[in-house]
Amino acid sequence: MIKVLNVISDTNIGGAGRVILNYLRYADRKRFEIWIALPGGSLLKVPLEDAGGKIWEVDGIADRSYCREDVKVLQTLMRELRPDIVHTHGCLSGRIAAKRCRIPAVYSRHSAFPVPARLRYPPGRWVNKFVNEHYADRIIAVSPAARDNLTDGGISPKKITVVMNGAAPVPRTSEEERAALRRELSLPPENVVFAILARLEPYKGHLDLVEAVRLLKEKGRTDFTVLIAGTGPFQEELAQGIDRAGVGDRVRLLGFRSDVPALLNILDVQLNCSYGTEATSMALLEGMSLGLPTIASDYGGNPWVVEDGESGLLFPSRDAGALAAAMERLMDNPLEREKLGRQAQERYETHFTGEIFARNTENIYLDILKGAK
Repeated sequence: MIKVLNVISDTNIGGAGRVILNYLRYADRKRFEIWIALPGGSLLKVPLEDAGGKIWEVDGIADRSYCREDVKVLQTLMRELRPDIVHTHGCLSGRIAAKRCRIPAVYSRHSAFPVPARLRYPPGRWVNKFVNEHYADRIIAVSPAARDNLTDGGISPKKITVVMNGAAPVPRTSEEERAALRRELSLPPENVVFAILARLEPYKGHLDLVEAVRLLKEKGRTDFTVLIAGTGPFQEELAQGIDRAGVGDRVRLLGFRSDVPALLNILDVQLNCSYGTEATSMALLEGMSLGLPTIASDYGGNPWVVEDGESGLLFPSRDAGALAAAMERLMDNPLEREKLGRQAQERYETHFTGEIFARNTENIYLDILKGAK
């Protein structure tokens, strides 16, 4: 049995945590035993345990990549557990601890963002290259965009393997359940329903969406509703932006929703308006598993998930006019929505299932261990 210790410093359930959750659902339990080290009190503990992971709560490490004391704590844990491989999710302390314990280490890069100048040019580029290459036997980039970020910062492409995220399929709800939720949310049956499911942060592009809705209203369009599900530090500013734009009758802030699968089932189109840190959006994959067409920005990893004109529509990031035009196009063409949705589901089944993701990840583990032996 190959023992894999994942190290994640997140206290909330974010993209990296959801990746581990999806892997646990499809891991080859006959060959791999999956352990997770995470901060005490992390919201990830219960869902990871429910998915079959064995949890170790660690003092410190909460929401930080590196701290000297964290390295010592993780070294002690690794010497006690003696895993065959350590897989860190952005946690540099975990990689350093693994190196000191002479345990092979994998590092997953879960985000894509513009590389700052200090990492593009020496001496920062040299330091970044050394740290990432020295403390990882292999780096997993969850999209080609994340890979390009790494190479832009000086890291050798030979160290990097692209493994696109995978997601569990979202169960389909009954017609009665869908009708009940639409009534609960006061959605007129004739309205086209769009939604964006994302943490409320400025770079998720919610205000660009608000502006697109304003442009549609200005044209006299009132036959649609936009749902915004999620919480975050940008919530108050977003609410004020909706009020200033005068689109409160078209845009609905839902806050945190525990019924995301049910919510996805009542949508006509899913949205992604990011202009920062987007790699492989788990929300997009889940919607595609249901056959939802997507309108997404062309930022980061989105173009490798959504094929423009095939499984959805892409628009230039930060371009509210182009977003409005794409929304109007799908509002007026139900047959195109149906076609894009069908092709989105086909793309999910051939590229983005949990099984595909898990096997690709495990092949990297096996390759590293073969080299180590």
